[in-house]
Amino acid sequence: MAKLKAHIRYRLEDKTIVAGVTTILGLLNKPALIPWANKLGLQGVAVGSYVDDKADIGTLAHSMVTDHLTGKKTDFSDFDPKQISQAENSFLSYLEWEKEHPIKALFVEKPLVHELLKFGGTGDIYGELNGKLEIIDLKTGNGIYKEAVFQVSALKKLLEYHGFPVEKCRILNIPRSEDESFMEKICNERELEIGWKIFVNLLNIYYAEKELTI
Repeated sequence: MAKLKAHIRYRLEDKTIVAGVTTILGLLNKPALIPWANKLGLQGVAVGSYVDDKADIGTLAHSMVTDHLTGKKTDFSDFDPKQISQAENSFLSYLEWEKEHPIKALFVEKPLVHELLKFGGTGDIYGELNGKLEIIDLKTGNGIYKEAVFQVSALKKLLEYHGFPVEKCRILNIPRSEDESFMEKICNERELEIGWKIFVNLLNIYYAEKELTI
């Protein structure tokens, strides 16, 4: 396993490359990151290395959960002991949640493309829980932010476009360390409507900007 998963290229049926959900949401300004990065800098922490390390831990934690659901053996060879330990914390947090929420995973990390709206996306987990079909999006960090709602809103539409019903969208934040907390959010219909509206506007901006050649 590469430390960071290879960037997925989403293609239409005619082989045209289209942007993914994460790329589209990357157009959003994230003002909270500025004071956060400044705080790390004042503490003498190299922000780039710190972010890369946390991303590696998140990647491994995601793999541990999805491998667990699909019966695969996780490859730890590219990760150091500290990263493995923190990813295991996230995984154990997920397992505690799963004890009370037995899910039947129908598929995990399945890349899909919307031919009409021209975007792609890969959800973490699509499965059946308590008789309902739902998306479960995994986060490893210090909270659940609005961008996660925008993301699952887009993934919901993408799954439905391909004929997969989505009755619920759930976001789980599975902590890597003691200074982070487990969080769970089930998005309501209004939140999903707003999230989709924001995503579509960003999608339009993305392609409109592509038309500008200066």
